Amino acid sequence: MDDPRLDAIRQRIAALPKAPGVYLMKDAEGRVLYVGKAKDLRSRVSSYFQPSADLLNTRGPDICRMVTKVVDIEFIECDSEVDALLKEARLIKDIQPPHNAMSKDDKTFPYIEITTRDDFPGVFVTRQPRLKGSKLYGPFLSAWSARNAINALQKVFLFRTCELDIRDGDASRRFFRPCLLHAIKQCSAPCADLIGKEDYRKDVDRFKKFMASKRSALLRQLTREMDAAAKGLRFEEAAQVRDRIKAIQSLDLHGDLNENVQPEAFYVDPRRGLEKLADLLGLEDVPRCMECMDIAHLQGEETVGSLVCFIDGKPFKNAYRRFKIQTVEGNDDYASIREVITRRYRYAAEGEELYPDVILIDGGLGQLHAGLEAFSEMNIRPPMVISLAKREEEVYIQAKSAPVRLSRNNEALKVLQSMRDEAHRFAQHYHHILRKKKTFDADVAEGRRPPGRGGRQS
Repeated sequence: MDDPRLDAIRQRIAALPKAPGVYLMKDAEGRVLYVGKAKDLRSRVSSYFQPSADLLNTRGPDICRMVTKVVDIEFIECDSEVDALLKEARLIKDIQPPHNAMSKDDKTFPYIEITTRDDFPGVFVTRQPRLKGSKLYGPFLSAWSARNAINALQKVFLFRTCELDIRDGDASRRFFRPCLLHAIKQCSAPCADLIGKEDYRKDVDRFKKFMASKRSALLRQLTREMDAAAKGLRFEEAAQVRDRIKAIQSLDLHGDLNENVQPEAFYVDPRRGLEKLADLLGLEDVPRCMECMDIAHLQGEETVGSLVCFIDGKPFKNAYRRFKIQTVEGNDDYASIREVITRRYRYAAEGEELYPDVILIDGGLGQLHAGLEAFSEMNIRPPMVISLAKREEEVYIQAKSAPVRLSRNNEALKVLQSMRDEAHRFAQHYHHILRKKKTFDADVAEGRRPPGRGGRQS
């Protein structure tokens, strides 16, 4: 007996691109049940719905139950498997799908960090980078691979990997005994004043140029060393050089620093930030619950709103919400803000929900006025409403005509920035999904195969 649900899903799968990407399985109410990644989207997704698929043995009873509830599948095509893996992890953290057992915690992918503000910069693999004064690369898929690569490259560039506080004007360095890494010619030992600040900086600059390059010259040199060792029957040495080559090649398995943002990796003491925010806003108590909203669109199309919630300065992702703008035509951020505020807080206005202590809007004075107008139209007095302008990072506060400009290192500003950046990222994810779905549906309706590795769009 034909199943209309399965027939519709298989028809949709047939038009999926044969390319890397992330897929989202949704139920009849539009809730995301599961997020997965794939090297080949069409092949991977179809494996869930093949008549001969033994899902119970291959993927377990939970996935079997989930598949019976799926009525729609959305996808995001990615440039590579690495990009797909990072996007999958981000979406799982954001959406918290009920059938994804992994990646729901706040564990982050690691970075390679160069502490550029130090007199003698160190190089580290870290999951919690400094908020300032460092150069970052990543995120990387594997901390183990990144550490192996750093160990291999330290033999070439002789940078330090210790946590010592080494200062250029410290005369006592002359009496310091360097560690074993200097003895095995893997560090130039700035700790013992065996290299000057300028010469050490040149080594670090060469390392930064190497990280920004394709690394082909060094890999060719190491390959020649490996071949020479093998021909000389020095097989243990050849194996060591081979491992160094693999470690350096693993540096290609990383995401883009700006695209693959991990806000949970950049720690700010939330308590201190909230105390300073209370002083800034003139609040009697330290705010506990705060919400932030952002609007995203592309040339006025597929406008969406996002709302993120922070409790005690930390993301509370169960309260995140997305809004597909319904009543606004074209590019009108102010009207979109009014719609989001009305839809989000109308129940609070009726006494059925609690207001947050602070509502933050991404934007300047115009966005703040639009938000206050929405509350005025609902004939209610809102809680503290503020906005944060991107260009100058100025804070606009209700009932105050002039904005407040805080220092870049102010803890209150850091809290607001983390909320604003999280709302922006959350809105952009939803916006890209809607754009991709619109293009996909148009291609299917016109009988075209969506662009991807499976074929070109006519």
